[in-house]
Amino acid sequence: MEVPSVSGQFITLFPAGRISLQRPNKVRAELGGDAPPFDFYYDGTSVSAIAPHTKVFSTLKAPSTIDEMLSGLQQETGIRFPSAPILNSDPYGVLARGLLSAVVVGPCKVNGVECDHLAFRSPGVNWEIWIDAGRSAVPRRLAITITDRPNFPRSIVEFSAWNLHPWLLNSSFVFHPPTGFKEIPFKAVLKASDR
Repeated sequence: MEVPSVSGQFITLFPAGRISLQRPNKVRAELGGDAPPFDFYYDGTSVSAIAPHTKVFSTLKAPSTIDEMLSGLQQETGIRFPSAPILNSDPYGVLARGLLSAVVVGPCKVNGVECDHLAFRSPGVNWEIWIDAGRSAVPRRLAITITDRPNFPRSIVEFSAWNLHPWLLNSSFVFHPPTGFKEIPFKAVLKASDR
């Protein structure tokens, strides 16, 4: 993931995370790695973000489906999550909106897994996806370059440890503010997570 520094230079970070999803209306993400820790909860009625190291959080009312929540959150806050298209119920439909061109790059390996590498261009975005060539046909890597922003920021997301039939508790998607944490505006929680 490339993020702008105060000097304007883009800095490359390698965050790591775990995403749990239950259709039609539950998402939990725990992010860390190179990026400061950041947790995200969506329970079908509200969306919450927490930056544990700065002891801040925010909660907003949210639409009743993952698709509507992701779209609404981007419109309301301007926040884009690099893996959002894959979380959508129709990932290809989201990624192919306004498709200008598509190319089959060819077979390759991602972390030892045989994949088909595809590249696409849409207005304002170039993207590539590496799809597992085996029976599961799950995405193994997604690269997105935003071509309508200065310096063309780029995000690369690698997916591993897919579990298409997880056992998840409803309570794991519900956010409970920890004692001593301060509620702030939603977008400010992400800024509080910045380096």
